[in-house]
Amino acid sequence: MPRKLPRHLTWLEAFVAVVETGSLEAAAQHLSVARSVVSEHLRALEETLAEGETLVERGPGRRLSLTPRGERLFAGAQASFHQLDLKRLRDLASPEPGLRLGLNPTLSALLMEPLAQAAARTGLKLEAAFGGAHELVRQIQTRQLDLALGFTPLPPHRGVEYRVLARLPFVVLAAPGCGLGCGLAPGAGFLRVKDLADKPFVDWLRDDPYGGANSARFAGAGIQVREAARVENFLQLYPTLRAFRACAIAPDLRALGPFPADLHIWPLKERKAQAVEVVALWPSGGASAAAEACLKALAAHLRKRR
Repeated sequence: MPRKLPRHLTWLEAFVAVVETGSLEAAAQHLSVARSVVSEHLRALEETLAEGETLVERGPGRRLSLTPRGERLFAGAQASFHQLDLKRLRDLASPEPGLRLGLNPTLSALLMEPLAQAAARTGLKLEAAFGGAHELVRQIQTRQLDLALGFTPLPPHRGVEYRVLARLPFVVLAAPGCGLGCGLAPGAGFLRVKDLADKPFVDWLRDDPYGGANSARFAGAGIQVREAARVENFLQLYPTLRAFRACAIAPDLRALGPFPADLHIWPLKERKAQAVEVVALWPSGGASAAAEACLKALAAHLRKRR
């Protein structure tokens, strides 16, 4: 016996079918129900989520078009069904301007405050979540997010537009007691990859592109390090460096926010300089007004850091 959907998802199924097929008649044929049933489901969805306001309008030549509420609801309906409870659907169909924001965990720690302040100043309802690179790109592609902030390299990102916010060179980070940079004052001079030979080292996880880059660096310099640990993001990196009195190669975050004061930092000198970019992502077709307002505020914040 087929599983019966909750009522609100049956209504939503009819709404999505109307949008995708272009008419009540075609939606009814697609769902194998009467046209009147599709009409009833659509009306129930509008009464439940939009206080009776329409989600779909008939235009010239009986062509259907989405209202602004309907557009937000249809974009959000691309999420997995288990996420679409009634509260979530009401939020999607709300007339309030809002911003669905996704952030890399490290960038959340550094940039959440200016982004939240920008949303508050402009009267936006903010919905923020963490995500890795693949998850952020997928949620932008399916229009579950209006804006995402992450690091390059990016996974395949068809249907996604982006803007570079900052370009970060690589540095060497070292905890007190690591033994790196003898004879150099913290923050002065530079280090080369070969200076890390036989030192305790914290790398990025094996499937992280930065970890792969470090393996290539060590092979190219003909050295080995003593790998102490692997981490996924900066929030895990700092305490791990201290615990193992170790060093790491990482993007220089100082354009975004300060490193912990107790860590030693040296620019990494390489034959071919490498860098990581901080990027803003949004669905193809242009960033929303809410996303652009937050990006403008973020750009001003980053200019102050320079």
